[in-house]
Amino acid sequence: MQFHKFDESYLERLCARDFRTESHFVAYFSELIQLKLRSRVNSPHIIEDLRQETFARVFVALRSAGRVKQPERLGAFVNSVCNNVLLEHYRSSSRENLVDDDESATVPDPSLDVVAILSHKEMEQKVRQVLEELPERDRRLLREIFLEERDKDAVCRDFGVDRDYLRVLLHRAKQAFKAIYLKDMPTPA
Repeated sequence: MQFHKFDESYLERLCARDFRTESHFVAYFSELIQLKLRSRVNSPHIIEDLRQETFARVFVALRSAGRVKQPERLGAFVNSVCNNVLLEHYRSSSRENLVDDDESATVPDPSLDVVAILSHKEMEQKVRQVLEELPERDRRLLREIFLEERDKDAVCRDFGVDRDYLRVLLHRAKQAFKAIYLKDMPTPA
């Protein structure tokens, strides 16, 4: 996926309802929003409703008096609006307390678009690269807990530690992973 850098002129065109800018904005963020929602919501119809609600709220916010002030944070803003819409959906669904039988349950769409597949592959490659740079103990611990999803009690036995110390080791391993991962990321200007 080609990431776009947003600037003040883009934001101004978006707020001025420039058709081409709006089309680009919707196409760009639709892919990201759908990828996020597909992993959290079962129904394609609900995914589409949540996507449209996210854009409706974003456009209202962009065109209001207290609109987004930092164009470089536009992606984070859209993501937070999407998160809020998703949380509201969860709340309303739990209030309705509908219990569907297994036959009528829908499964998330397993077919991902090409952009999502490529993005996922790039992320897998980056994670593998970072894991290889970690010390052996941290690499083994992260793989067993997060990738292999092994039982933590079994991991404690293998490492010869108790559950409390396992938390400490996991915290240190995650911090080491994060440091290496962020080391290669470009710094914002």
